[in-house]
Amino acid sequence: MERAKLINMLVQEFGKTYSRLLGIDLSSSKSDEIFKWFLVSILFGARISESIAMKTYKEFEKKRVLSPKRIIDTGWDGLVAILDEGGYVRYDFKTATKLLDITGKLSKEYNGDLNILHSKAKDARDVEGKIMNLGKGIGQVTTAIFLREMRGIWEKADPLPTILIIESVKNLGFTKENSGEKILQDLKSVWNKFKIKGKNFVQFETALLRLGKNWCRKKKCEQCPFSSYCQK
Repeated sequence: MERAKLINMLVQEFGKTYSRLLGIDLSSSKSDEIFKWFLVSILFGARISESIAMKTYKEFEKKRVLSPKRIIDTGWDGLVAILDEGGYVRYDFKTATKLLDITGKLSKEYNGDLNILHSKAKDARDVEGKIMNLGKGIGQVTTAIFLREMRGIWEKADPLPTILIIESVKNLGFTKENSGEKILQDLKSVWNKFKIKGKNFVQFETALLRLGKNWCRKKKCEQCPFSSYCQK
């Protein structure tokens, strides 16, 4: 079937998750691994290139600044230095302040443990609210980035698709809906019908995100490897 072939190609080519690319083991459900991914999500949340965000995370990794306590102990000047080394210079001051505010509140309210935050949330939308309440620098984009790869790890992680995913799924004809909730339902239905052995829904979402970011949003239709499936 054409749709099964399309989904297989998408996941095989673009489905490797960012956490896995960075060597973060979310499947362990360990608090320290989850915080690492949270840090990456904050870096990804700014209007900065994916490559710079990943390089900057590697600088945090090199300096072993990968926990709320280590971020607080490193201080504003130390964080700015790490951000600058990673090439995150455009948002260095703002992000250093943001990281200190977020980790301070996370430490105070949840003992520095995101798993505790999840356990105290009532449902998926409450998880989102609690994450955004950690600091004014955490918006819907950062929250969606973080929770997308927490889907299947946290019971209450069920974020709505972001604008980039929505753009690609509409172009591929996976949905005609406009509501985020309904689009997510359509995506889950498509995946459940055509899912690939050994792969998961998060990888499907990740592939759609990359398609939306690198081709749909940039109007690179002629270069897109999936142009023949596009229904735009």
